[in-house]
Amino acid sequence: MELIALGFDSWFEDHAKELVKPEQSIARVIAVDRGRCIVNDGFREISAVLLGKYLHEIESPADFPCVGDWVSVEHHDSDAFASIHAILQRKTLLRRKTAGREIEFQMIAANIDTAFIVQSCRFDFNIRRLERYLVMVNEGQIEPLILLTKTDLISPDELELLMANIRSAGINTQIIALSNVTGSGIEQVRALMAAGKTYCLLGSSGVGKTTLINRLVGKAELETKSVSATGEGRHTTTRRQLIMLEDGAMLIDMPGMRELGMVGDSEGIDESFSDVVELIANCRFADCSHSNEPGCAILMAIENGELSEDHFQNYLKLNKESDFYQMSHHEKRKKDKAFGRHIKSVMKHRDKY
Repeated sequence: MELIALGFDSWFEDHAKELVKPEQSIARVIAVDRGRCIVNDGFREISAVLLGKYLHEIESPADFPCVGDWVSVEHHDSDAFASIHAILQRKTLLRRKTAGREIEFQMIAANIDTAFIVQSCRFDFNIRRLERYLVMVNEGQIEPLILLTKTDLISPDELELLMANIRSAGINTQIIALSNVTGSGIEQVRALMAAGKTYCLLGSSGVGKTTLINRLVGKAELETKSVSATGEGRHTTTRRQLIMLEDGAMLIDMPGMRELGMVGDSEGIDESFSDVVELIANCRFADCSHSNEPGCAILMAIENGELSEDHFQNYLKLNKESDFYQMSHHEKRKKDKAFGRHIKSVMKHRDKY
């Protein structure tokens, strides 16, 4: 297998020229488990660890390799394992705020062409969460596509209503409705996937992501669990990994996400809420607060039923959350750098005496 089959194109080749040294080669991270990576260099899959020097220079969790990354590696012990010297620039990325109160973001995966955002028609369907996924995907410059699973559990009329609710929320992303039980919609998904391109599945636990992968692979490649007594799926995936399909496309499976914190990117929010942004541009006053001003395009659209108030309130909420993270992260970085300078000064002073 050549690197091009793993998605290595001219864009990555240009960024690798000055980074990869003669004794090193290019490989793609296909799995990460407890700090150890599995990489594919086009010939084999081998275990790889970060070089000590690289670990010393890491300033953020985002600097660690993630699934989908391209890395420069040096082989050791007759190619039994490799050391990672550097990460190539990421063309696209998926990231989120780390869980809890910590002001930092976590890399989920990188260099993805299309993200399939998966929601179950019966238990998991939530437009506000769908909007958060769209912001995450758009912020990372990845093409989004919505998959509605478990259509066998609802009627055609109920499915039509769910899709209408998505459209009424101003979401114009392509939607594919499918069932892992009947197989409906599976071939439609498969037809969209091209050789050498990377795709990922995003969604909560139990929405059928792993079962869908097994359908696309054509065999039980990954472990699944039976649904609960209520028909709701059970969590299966425990790590992120890149899987090669027979037609040459690549698919990243990943655990379900409970928390989707914003990481401070207004462009991703504006792209996901383009209908709101267009309306705001038509307000009479540039500093309109959209509360009681005359000529407010937002208020008129809500009153006329052209804009969902919940959709607009979620836009405001995500912007507020993003701004808070951006400000807090900036302050944290200033403190971290100041502390680093202080430590260096103390060490220099100690060495002097």
